[in-house]
Amino acid sequence: MTTIPAPLETVLADFDFVDRAERIELLIEAADRFEEVPPRIAERPFSEENHVQHCESEAYVWAEDNPDGTLKFFFAVENPQGISAKSWAVIMDETLSGQPLEQVAAVDAQTVFRIYGKDLSMGKGQGLTGMLSHVTHAARLRLDARRTASARS
Repeated sequence: MTTIPAPLETVLADFDFVDRAERIELLIEAADRFEEVPPRIAERPFSEENHVQHCESEAYVWAEDNPDGTLKFFFAVENPQGISAKSWAVIMDETLSGQPLEQVAAVDAQTVFRIYGKDLSMGKGQGLTGMLSHVTHAARLRLDARRTASARS
C-alpha cells in the first residue's frame, strides 16, 4: 500500500520532471483554480486556531468530516498576491481531500520542496509546510479519535 495518496503521488511525479519555467506555469495555473473557504465553513475574522503561523500570505486551514470518514480541506489566503499559498491550497485540496486519513497523516514536509523546488525561500517554505502541518494534524486528530472510540467499544 502506498504511504501517501495516489493523487498526490501523481502530482509529485509530474513535478519531478519539469524545469523551473514549467513549474512556475503549473503553479500559477493551480493558483488560478483557488476557491476561498465558503461562508458555511468560516467567515472573517477567521479563528486563530485555523491560522497558519509563519505564513507570509496569512493562510488559514479548515477540515470538514466527510460521511465516508475522510476529510474535505478548505483554505483562505489573505494575501491577494499569495500565489504559492493559493496553489498549494489547491494541490492539497485536489490530492488530499477525500483520501484515507492514514495516508494524509503520512504526507511528509519534503513534499513541499518536491513541488516548489529546492530553491524555495525559508519564509515561503515555512508557510507552505505550516499549511501541510494543519492538514496532517487534522487527519491525525481524526485517527486518534477513531482509535479512542474503538478502544472503548
